[in-house]
Amino acid sequence: MLTDVPGVRVGHWTDARARTGCTVVLLPEGAVASGEVRGGAPGTREWDLLSPERLVQRVDAVVLTGGSAFGLAACDGVVAALAEQGVGFPTRAGPVPIVVGVVLFDLGVGDPSVRPGPAEGRAACEAAIGGRIETGPIGAGAGATVGSWRGPELAGPGGIGTATVRHGEVIVSALMAVNAYGDVVPAGVEPESVVGLDALVERMEAGAPAAFEQARQQTTIGVVATNAALDKRGCLLVAQSAHDGLARALEPVHTTRDGDAIVAVATGAEPAPLDAVRAMAARAVASAVRQAVTISG
Repeated sequence: MLTDVPGVRVGHWTDARARTGCTVVLLPEGAVASGEVRGGAPGTREWDLLSPERLVQRVDAVVLTGGSAFGLAACDGVVAALAEQGVGFPTRAGPVPIVVGVVLFDLGVGDPSVRPGPAEGRAACEAAIGGRIETGPIGAGAGATVGSWRGPELAGPGGIGTATVRHGEVIVSALMAVNAYGDVVPAGVEPESVVGLDALVERMEAGAPAAFEQARQQTTIGVVATNAALDKRGCLLVAQSAHDGLARALEPVHTTRDGDAIVAVATGAEPAPLDAVRAMAARAVASAVRQAVTISG
């Protein structure tokens, strides 16, 4: 799980009745991060600073949240909580916490009037632990579904999943909030045997009733963390390879209505070949996606 990487902590806030929530990943001092968006409809906060050419190298926390764009307000609570602890990028006016946020669309299930906000983000931050974390329909995955391309009535439960790949002293872990338009493809199975192309194309060309259009508003988001020593460019390449893991485990993926986005974080303790970390990231993400659905189902 993501907390296998030393110094990384994870906390959830969940409203099980409204089927929404948020998940906060707190990072150790000195963590470097970048990210990649491949879905056509992302919702993010502070995403531009993840680009390798930007000034700020550190990231203090990543917020994964339900509530669509409304849920980005959860980041405010995390910023406030970290500022009170003196955590953040140093400025002459005091430390400014660097908190990256990314949302998924869960307004089509549960109670859409309930959305994570500052108090909920703070609660998830205060609940963060470095040990074994809960997975399944919790936190940002509380209202997640998968397979909605078949129609909302046939969608299955999604949720939070996490997995770790190790090689010697190098650790690469993923935590994914799986809210996918596509189906989850089991390991060792060809996508064609899970998602029939004729049925998929027919569904996409069917004239799209309103309920189906709502079902197409999906997103899978997550964090990959490693104890490898990488710079921001290396983290960007790891985030790109992490999306390969999504492509292995979801079919279809990265559609125009998805907001698929992954943040890759390096804590910098272990030397490791960059391409090895990238391969491990793809495996960890695919396993985390499958684990989310196994637990939720």
